[in-house]
Amino acid sequence: MLRFILIITVVVGFLVLSIPILIVEWIIGKFAPMKKDISSLRIIQAIFRFLLRIAGTKITVIGEENVPKDTPVLYIGNHRSYFDILLTYSRCPIRTGYIAKKEMLRYPLLSNWMKYLHCLFLDRKDIKQGLKTILAAAEKVKSGISICIFPEGTRNREPDEENLLPFHEGSFKIATKANCPIIPIALNNTAQIFEAHTPKVTPCHVVLEYGKPIYPDQLDKEAKKHLGAYTQNIIAEMVKKNKKLL
Repeated sequence: MLRFILIITVVVGFLVLSIPILIVEWIIGKFAPMKKDISSLRIIQAIFRFLLRIAGTKITVIGEENVPKDTPVLYIGNHRSYFDILLTYSRCPIRTGYIAKKEMLRYPLLSNWMKYLHCLFLDRKDIKQGLKTILAAAEKVKSGISICIFPEGTRNREPDEENLLPFHEGSFKIATKANCPIIPIALNNTAQIFEAHTPKVTPCHVVLEYGKPIYPDQLDKEAKKHLGAYTQNIIAEMVKKNKKLL
């Protein structure tokens, strides 16, 4: 429980104490938007890395060389834990926004930081608004900002982490509309940090693998038609392969 209490204390403390930082970042953004984007990114990445240290999470990273450092991408990952965001966002080399559920907007300060970081908020019950969010994400990518989405649509609670939920095909319109590469992300054992024994946060070993970039325009017709299933199979194979590393 101590780790959980420490993490909550750090998160709440940071959000409250960061109010002056939010104001400073807003002012910087008026004159130097790129500088503000990068500084906001690095601040949050530092906080996320600190939280992972408090959690006692040991991370094995594979394939990080597959992530371009000079071009925006669409990150696609499996999703079993709140900590998936911390694990992946703390390693993003360039500006990156996440697709989050619109319910996150109800949390002040947290939602302010998310907006600063180019996160977008998806209404999962409104198909029309959901499509607008996907198209907005494509525009973000075109402007040089990577986007990350977990296309299972929610945290997967299946007992066996190899059993991924179906990937929503609409998520992949971001890549096809923006003509950008897809970076598949496979996460192993992340539920053991917190979700498997809530409310305890427990030290554990997780594996994070970045697959080789997928270029939708280079795939055959069948793979293009079922891009979600195609990417899901790749991630499922990585999850299965990396189980032996735990």
